[in-house]
Formats: sequence, C-alpha cells, structure tokens
Amino acid sequence: MKPKEVVIAFWKAMESNDFYKASEWLSKDFECFWPQSGELIVGGAHFAEINTNYPANGTWTFHINSIIREDNSVVTDVDVSDGTICARAITYHTVENGLITRQTEFWPDDFHAPEWRSQWVKIVE
Repeated sequence: MKPKEVVIAFWKAMESNDFYKASEWLSKDFECFWPQSGELIVGGAHFAEINTNYPANGTWTFHINSIIREDNSVVTDVDVSDGTICARAITYHTVENGLITRQTEFWPDDFHAPEWRSQWVKIVE
C-alpha cells in the first residue's frame, strides 16, 4: 500500500473504536509525539491503551477533512468527536514499509477572536 492508503486505513480502523486493531497499522518502533503537552507515546500497545482508556462520553467518530501526501509523509486534518467533545487533530505521519512509524499530532483548541482585530476579519462559524 502507498503511504496515503496506509493512513486512510489507520483512520478507518480508529473509527471502529478498536484501538488495538488501529495499532496494527503502527510499526514496532512507533512513536507519537504531542508537542503541546510534551508527551511521547512509544509503541502501539501504549497508543492503544491511551486511546482505549481516554474518558469518552460515547463512541468516537473520525472524519478526514483533508489529507496530503509527499513521498512517505502524510498530513491529515481530522475532526474527532465522542458526541460531546468535538476536536480537531492535525497529524503528521511518517510511513515506512506499509506501517506508520511516527506521528506528530497537534490538537488546536478554538479560542475567541480578540476584539481589536475585528475590523480586518470576518468570523466564520
């Protein structure tokens, strides 16, 4: 499979909410880095445990808004929700030999636009 197809298959497996199944798309030396919190997840088992034990209010859904591939690098913009929480994940994936070896994932939170720049922007909801 090409890197983009691997990443799409990973997100489809995440959609099943069987995070151990999703971790089958991760290499043995997989690392996932969350820069905002400084956390590094090492290995597919830890990835599956974190996602399985995350306090959710329902079944997780994943919707790919965009996906871009350049060689073995794939970037996804994904909406994530458990029915209560609605978040967005921007993930940089590195794919080698049909498996994801590394992810760097950003979880940008919404924030209110400062009033001082309202004359130059339009608010989009």
